Order: sequence, then structure tokens, then C-alpha cells
Amino acid sequence: MAVYPNSSASAPTFPILHSTPPDSTLPAFLVSTNRGFLPRNDPITVLPSPFQALEDLLQRMPIKTADGSPGLLATGSLGEAVKSLPDLTEEVERVKDDLPLMNALYRDYSFLTSAYLLEPCHMSSLRGEGYGLARGVLPANIARPITRVAELAGFKPFMEYAGSYALYNFRLEDPTKGLEYSNLRLIRAFENGLDPASSEAGFVLVHVDMVANSGPLVAGVEQTLAAAAAKDRDTFDEGMAAVVTALKRVNAVMNGMWSHSKPKEYTSFRTFIFGIAGQSMFPHGVIYEGVSGKPMTFRGESGANDSMIPLMDNLLSIPMPSTPLTAILHDFRAYRPGNHREFLEWVAARSASVDVYGFAMQDSRSAALYLRAVDQWLPNQLQAVLNLMNTVAARFEHLPGCDDIMDVAKMQQHTLRKEVEKYCQERNVEA
Repeated sequence: MAVYPNSSASAPTFPILHSTPPDSTLPAFLVSTNRGFLPRNDPITVLPSPFQALEDLLQRMPIKTADGSPGLLATGSLGEAVKSLPDLTEEVERVKDDLPLMNALYRDYSFLTSAYLLEPCHMSSLRGEGYGLARGVLPANIARPITRVAELAGFKPFMEYAGSYALYNFRLEDPTKGLEYSNLRLIRAFENGLDPASSEAGFVLVHVDMVANSGPLVAGVEQTLAAAAAKDRDTFDEGMAAVVTALKRVNAVMNGMWSHSKPKEYTSFRTFIFGIAGQSMFPHGVIYEGVSGKPMTFRGESGANDSMIPLMDNLLSIPMPSTPLTAILHDFRAYRPGNHREFLEWVAARSASVDVYGFAMQDSRSAALYLRAVDQWLPNQLQAVLNLMNTVAARFEHLPGCDDIMDVAKMQQHTLRKEVEKYCQERNVEA
């Protein structure tokens, strides 16, 4: 299992990295102020020679390969090709202490797992017959190694947002240009994602670009918590201002999503990122051959697995209602890198311990910054956030720079109330 720096939810500090030198003995994902929630170093792009058979298969797999020719998924030929793939579990054991390599292998086996299981659904959809049924058995030559690398890297043996599909699935076209969007490329893809102008590439790489702005967010959270503990008003306000600035950058990137990824083209690669749990194409789960005789179920990758949203929920102590959506989001906690999970738990506990909310409410400028942070974020439940904004605003006669925010909030709350009433009337249920 992956080992993380010692941490505790009750500790006054968390081992946040402030630099990220290469170290193969550490997990690929460790929270830092320079990389945020991105992997601490750029992902491994090409597998070493003992895994050449897997590398070759993945390069032949996409619907459209790197050279533009049709790949195995274009003709429904992946299932047959998988039969000749050797079981590389013993090779995994020889290099198990190289944790970034374990993450790269996890990424690659998870792409192969999803492609293999969902290939029949893709072909059925192309025929206009809906998704139909996926494969219900994962052969041992995939099941055994993905289970082992997932264990070593700290993930579940199925595709996840951070560890495989998105945040460990980018490379830099020109290493000297860094993490600017135009310099990002996918390492693995299902459809046409190896073309950087494709919707599949855009869908994933916008998420990478968003998280590339999470370093300053982490730094702002760290400063805010330390200042609240020390009752240092000026430093607290600086930290909250840094949080707001970082959130604005993240949201600016997010707002450009559909200029890089066309909504109507989403379905062409959506098939391959379904999960197993609760999906009609997996009525009986999946048997991992050579691992367990009992069917397994896992949720699919989702941007909701990103750590930035719960980071803000936890820092700001946003109260969330007990709803099915909240339950699902709580379940998503298990689908994040272990160090991210520990950090989020620490932020929640530390924010409550030093009373970030209460400290912010003691001063109008601090409260205004708190309100701006709440206003920037996409919440689990819009109503919960709007209620919190009204609570904050009601405590002060005037919050500097927040009049426009509260005008919009009141309009949104009125609109939301009407929409909920309409929804309930149409379905004859109580609001």
C-alpha cells in the first residue's frame, strides 16, 4: 500500500509539500502549494520495456490512433486482442517500490479495463441499439495486475478521475512551456483524444488546467487556517483573499470548457467512462477473474471526485442537507488519492477547531472575503449556499464590495424557489 507523510485530522498542521523533487519512493499524489492537487511531478508517459506488450496494446486501442488510423475499438477487436496480452503481475512485483510507475500502470490498466468491459456497449450504441450489456468478466491477465497496481498506488481497481482518467493522464508537448493549456496533451484516450483539438482531449485537459491553479488555493487555505488559529486578522484576510483569487482563476478555466469540448460530441467517448455500480449494462457487477469469485462494483470516474470542491466545503464549513446527492458525494471520498482524502479530513477538522466561520464573522472585511469565497464556488446544493450567504449578510449592516453578490444571490434564491415549486407541482409531491 502507498505510504503517506504522517498526518492526523486533529493535528495543528498537515505535511503540505512546498517543493516537489522527484522521488520514486513517494506516491505520485501529495498535496503541495506549487502543484496543488496535480501529481507532484509530471506523469510517466511511456511504460518501461517489461510492459511493452501493454504499451503496444494501448497505442492500438483508441477508436482513432495517434497516426489517425482506426484502432481496435473502431472495429470491436479489442476483446480478441486482449487474449494475447501476457499477465504482467510478476513484472509489477519486481518494480513495486516505484510508486509513480505504479500510478502509471494503474492508469493504463484502468483504461484497458474500461475499454474491454464496455466495448460491447460501444458497438451496440453504434448500431443504434442502446448500450446493451457490457462484459461481466474481466480476464485474469487484466484483473490480476490492475488489482495489484491499484493496491500499491492506493486506488480501487477501476478507473478514477485523479489517478487515471484525468490528472495522471497528461503530458507536456514542450517541457519548457509548462502547464499552459495549449501545451497539454493526453497520454491515453478512448476515442479521438490523442488529437489535442478533439472534444475528448478538451474535456479532460480543461480539468487538468483547472487543477493546475490549485496550488495557490492550497496555499491560501493553509494561511487562512494558521491565521485563524493565531487570531491574526490581517494574515487571515490575506489568506482568504488568496483563496478568492485562486477560485476566480479556476472558474475562469471551467467556463471555457465547452469551447474546447463540444457537448454534442460527449456521447462519442462517454460510453467508456461509465462505472459498474448502478448501471444497467452491468446487472450483476463484474467478476475479476483470478482475484475473486464474487462480483465487484465500482463507481465511474467523475469530475465530482476532484478535491477542490470539498476543500472549499470543508474550509468554509458549508452545511449540506441530507439528500441522495450528498450521500453520493460522500461515497466519492473513497475515489480520491489517499493523501488528498487525509488533507480534506484535516481541513474540515482544523476549520472547525479554529472556527474559521466564527472568526470571519467577527469583522466585516473578513466576512466579505468569506462571502466572496462562497459566491465563487459550485456547491453540492445551491440552496444550502444561498442560505449561508444570507446568514452572513444579515450579520452586518454593510459588507464592502458585496452588494452585487447579494443582489444576485437573492434573485437566484427567488428563482430556485419557483423552480422547486414548479417541479413539485408537476410531480404531485411536497416541496
